[in-house]
Amino acid sequence: MSEPDAIVTAGQKRALLKRLLMPWWTLVFPLLGLLAIAVSLYEMGAAGTVVASIILFGCVLSAVHQAEVVAHRVGEPFGTLVLAVAVTVIEVSLIVSLMLSDAGDASSLARDTVFAAIMIILNGIVGVCLLAGGARHGEQRFSLRGASSSLNVLTAMVVLSLVLPNYVSSAPGPTYAPSQLIFVAIVSVILYGTFVMVQTVRHRDYFLPADEDMPADAHAEPPSNAAAWAALGMLLVALVGVVLLAKGLSGIVEAAILNAGLPLAIVGVVIAALVLAPESLAAYRAARRNRLQTSLNLALGSALATIGLTIPAVAIVSLMLGLPLALGIGTKQMILLVLSLFSITLTLGNGRTTVLGGAVHLVIFAAYLFVTVVP
Repeated sequence: MSEPDAIVTAGQKRALLKRLLMPWWTLVFPLLGLLAIAVSLYEMGAAGTVVASIILFGCVLSAVHQAEVVAHRVGEPFGTLVLAVAVTVIEVSLIVSLMLSDAGDASSLARDTVFAAIMIILNGIVGVCLLAGGARHGEQRFSLRGASSSLNVLTAMVVLSLVLPNYVSSAPGPTYAPSQLIFVAIVSVILYGTFVMVQTVRHRDYFLPADEDMPADAHAEPPSNAAAWAALGMLLVALVGVVLLAKGLSGIVEAAILNAGLPLAIVGVVIAALVLAPESLAAYRAARRNRLQTSLNLALGSALATIGLTIPAVAIVSLMLGLPLALGIGTKQMILLVLSLFSITLTLGNGRTTVLGGAVHLVIFAAYLFVTVVP
């Protein structure tokens, strides 16, 4: 990079800071989301459902904007953790509330939602990001050490949580005995905690983009502390709106799915897609701006958080309340999971990506959706 190209002009800095300030819609939609939840707008006929869906989409866009403000303030890789952890914590609340409801088979619904989130992240989000980034920038680079560390931890947690329950004999069916469930919950938390420490402290450089890969606006002055705290507050409000509106709309979606004679597992796909919408859009925008490292940090980090936080929380609730919890996935899902992990290992195996990797993962994601709808 030549010296003149490395200079960020005052006009570029002002443009970025202006973009990072809170536009009116980033404040209005989260508040409208809370209002829609308070009056149960999604229960007011077809018109209410449409308006609630529009507000939900607005909350997603607001969450992405606020997350970008916070991320620019705290820097990488802490910024990518903000949205991943926040979304996953609220996803836990949504899954637990579904377990406590009378909607369908609660034990398998929790498993289906977690598995759907993993498939959406590994194939849907990663596929779209690689395809969009590759189409615009050609070959993109990222830190191989960071991706390898993430995939190593993810593989261990996924197998222990979703595959091993099918092969233990202490409990009938694809379930763990209470002691086994406690053990898996503990090791999941340990693995996720160790990963976060490595990502943010011990080997932080593994997850940072190279200087030459950073766009010019990444070097602009970050927003003030007050702006960052305000953005964090609105981020939480927007995420609450996303999850609670998704929960309200999921009942309508579930009824439509059951009336159409489709598998109940589709409900888990819809819930996971709605909850992961903020992360998906944030990762896509990062890839389009040639910040593939940030995009992968968001995608793989959210996959790790989904297992490392969701499974222990669901396990605790099921043990405390005596609820059945089926974690083991079927043979069909197991094949898709192995294919996804094997493919993403090859895709991210040399520190460079092209549109080909994105196309492969989107095909796998399409196959997952197809066999879910047509089992």
